[in-house]
Amino acid sequence: MRGLSALSDESARTRLREDYHLDRWAAGNLLAFVREQERASALPTDRTVVVERFRDEIGDWRVCVLTPFGGRVHAPWSMALAARLRDTLGLEVQSLWSDDGIALHFADAEAPPALADLLVEPQELEDLVVSEVGSTALFGARFRENAARALLIPRRRPGQRTPLWQQRLKAQSLLEVARKYGSFPIVLETYRECLRDVFDLPALRGVLHGLQTREIDLVEVETASASPMAASLLFDYVATYMYEDDTPAAERRAQALSLDRELLRELLGQEELRDLLDPGALAEVEASLLPQPRNADELHDLLRRVGELREGELDPGLSESLVRERRAFRARVGGRDAVIAAEDAGLYRDAFGVMPPGGLPEAFLEPVEDALERVLLRYARSRGPFTTGDVASRYGREPAEVGVLLAGLETRDLLVRGELRPGGIEREWCDPDVLRRIRRASLAVLRRQVEPAEQAALGRFLPSWHGIDRRATLREALVPLQGLALPVALWEAEILPRRVPRYQPAGARPAVCLGGGGVGRRRPRPRRALLPRRRRRPRPSGDRRAAVRPGA
Repeated sequence: MRGLSALSDESARTRLREDYHLDRWAAGNLLAFVREQERASALPTDRTVVVERFRDEIGDWRVCVLTPFGGRVHAPWSMALAARLRDTLGLEVQSLWSDDGIALHFADAEAPPALADLLVEPQELEDLVVSEVGSTALFGARFRENAARALLIPRRRPGQRTPLWQQRLKAQSLLEVARKYGSFPIVLETYRECLRDVFDLPALRGVLHGLQTREIDLVEVETASASPMAASLLFDYVATYMYEDDTPAAERRAQALSLDRELLRELLGQEELRDLLDPGALAEVEASLLPQPRNADELHDLLRRVGELREGELDPGLSESLVRERRAFRARVGGRDAVIAAEDAGLYRDAFGVMPPGGLPEAFLEPVEDALERVLLRYARSRGPFTTGDVASRYGREPAEVGVLLAGLETRDLLVRGELRPGGIEREWCDPDVLRRIRRASLAVLRRQVEPAEQAALGRFLPSWHGIDRRATLREALVPLQGLALPVALWEAEILPRRVPRYQPAGARPAVCLGGGGVGRRRPRPRRALLPRRRRRPRPSGDRRAAVRPGA
């Protein structure tokens, strides 16, 4: 990587093809990837560690530590960073590592940690890793393998394989007991295997020591979005979107909204947020983008921010005041009358051929480059998700022409496209900041749905769930109470009488006849043990029977 960055494009392609035997396409792709990384952030090499900070789509901070040192170095480094940040700053960090670096996700943090907090002292490394590795899935998997090799997880059927989920349950139960004994051999072997065979702590100490002594450069970069190497590292977060558990539906939707949708769009080719965005949150954000002005000054500021407004979108009295004061003027845009701020006279002249009124300052009439694109961006920043047909009908342009312009804005990351509006039937366009606000508002709605209820609500819920004064039979009353251990007297006096109408305790019930002519309880016959049936010997024939029983 360091060698390629110092060469020209032609020399780099030649080196990749001759020294590394790559074909023309592979060499071109690799070189393009390196150059794109250099333009977006900085290039991590054996002598440079890159710390990249950026906000994801929902506004949370993500920090990526990009190095080429491999997963055996990044795994313990990630654990040490998580422990260090939790102990010093009280931050619960979601960390992820791969062969390309470490990704840290800081949820609801106003600012990412300082660079000094991401540097771990070499002498503290082993203590931090040991405190963290015991609670990881890696430790549980290695413990299961070691316990199976030590025959501590026996097989019921030696000739058949045991399902993996049963092995995991047995290993988990064994680990809970073994943790109480610090000298248990399998636990010690698992720690040794993780710290020596899986992790490369000596190499990590060398990297940390190189950062301290400046033998390895540390470059800190803050970008608007993830660089190519950081984006490839964050693709692993999409795995959390593909697996669902038994959490409530609102909480699952909140987890899905917390993903980096930009990376998901690159992976899947499009976004599908119709089922995730809340219609009420969308309406609330759209109302805030086009607020109702209370006076002429606020209307003038609104026109400068969102562009022209038409009948039904503004107050006629306030607009007439602006026109009379020559702070705005009326014109036809897209076949309809609109009110335009005087400062935008040159913009709408170059975009739609609108003739400005006389007497405006020369500063308002200067030529504007890419005037139509600027008008479209204003429209996008002041609305929610919109279709190509909405823009084409508003401004009187052909849908094909508008689609080309919007696609060009998308390639420059000025617009995003996907299935965004709930109840929509086609893909819409949206400003990235507007979509981020809609997602935040939807996430707030979903989080309110999964907030803990008050004690009074629990008190109202429990009697209804237990069916107090509603159950019809004893069986229905016992279904929600299975596995509950209570004294017999409490069952007879309080629990069952409240749930079963006309329930009588055992002492008050008359004796019953279980069959036969006797009165009272009949002693039940003992059930035969479920033993394997013995094969009956064949009965001897008539001659053998006579020989065996001579006295007969």
